[in-house]
Amino acid sequence: NAATLKIATISPDGLSWMKKLRAGAKQIEGLTEGRVKFKIYPGGVQGDDATVLRKMRIGQLHGGVVAAGSLTRFYPDLQIYNLPLQFRSSAEVEYIRGRMDEMIEDGLSAAGIVTFAFTETGFAYLMSKDPVTSIPDLKNLKAWIPDGDPIAAELVKSFGVSPIPLNITDVLAGLQTGLINAVMAPPAVALALQWHNHVNYITDLPLVYIYSMIAVDEKAFNRIGKDDQLIIREVMGRVFDEVERETRVDNERALQAISTVGVKALTVSDDELAEWQSMADLSVSNLVKSGEISEKSVQLYLTNLRSYRGEDGTD
Repeated sequence: NAATLKIATISPDGLSWMKKLRAGAKQIEGLTEGRVKFKIYPGGVQGDDATVLRKMRIGQLHGGVVAAGSLTRFYPDLQIYNLPLQFRSSAEVEYIRGRMDEMIEDGLSAAGIVTFAFTETGFAYLMSKDPVTSIPDLKNLKAWIPDGDPIAAELVKSFGVSPIPLNITDVLAGLQTGLINAVMAPPAVALALQWHNHVNYITDLPLVYIYSMIAVDEKAFNRIGKDDQLIIREVMGRVFDEVERETRVDNERALQAISTVGVKALTVSDDELAEWQSMADLSVSNLVKSGEISEKSVQLYLTNLRSYRGEDGTD
C-alpha cells in the first residue's frame, strides 16, 4: 500500500535546494515503484518550524525540513553544534560531525523523530545598522532571535544584547520599522530574505554554526516497509550532501555580494576577539549550568575539537 509523506518547510520554492529535494522525492517514488510519495509544502504555507512540529504531533503533517534549533525539546544536546565561537572552520565542522551526527540522530530517534539527513545552513554573521566590533558595541543592539529558541535567547543575553523574538517572516518588517537593528544569520539567508538591504555593517566573525535537517514522525515512517525506508535514507542522504556542498559556495558568494552592495565588513582585532571568546565560553558554561545542554555532550564535543587541533587538552 502506498504511503504519502507530507513534508513542510519555510524555505521558498525557488531555491535550488528545494529543486533538489523535489528531484529526490521523485526518485524515491520511482525506486519504490510508487509505494512512497512525497507531498511538499514550501514557503511557510503550513506555518513556521514550531507550527510544523505541532502539526506533525497531531498527524496533519508527517515531517518538515526545519532548523535544528526547533527540535531542542526532543533532544536538547543537538544544540552542541550551535555553541558560539567554538568552530573555527568548515574542516572542523566536518571532523566533529563525522563523530557526533550519529549521537544526535540517536537522541532524536529516542524521542520519536526520524532524521536521515542533516544539512549545513552556514555560519551566522552579525549584521547591524551600527558598527559592532567589540563587546561594548553590543549594548545598543536590539537583535532578532528566532521565536522559541532558548539557546539563542541565552546567548544573546549573555552577550548583553536585548533579544527580540520574532517569527522569521516578521524580521524584514522589524528591520524596516526599527523594532530590531541587528540580525545574526548566514549570508545566503540574509541575501535571500533581503535583510541585507536594511543593515549597514557586517562583523567579519563567524559567530554560530547553524544546521537544518529533515525530521519525520517515527509513526509515519514506520508504516513504510524496511526496504523502502532504506531507499528514502539513501536518496535523501545523497540529496542533502549535495545541498550542503552548494550551500557552502552560496554562503561564500553571498558574503561577497553583501559587501559589494555597500554593507561594510568590519574586522575584529585580536584583543576584541579574545573578549568575544571569553564571553562565548562563559555562555557555554551558563548553558550547561542551566541544564539547557548536558555537560557530557559539551565535554565530548570539546575533546573532539582539541584532538582535531592537535591540542593535548590544555586550552
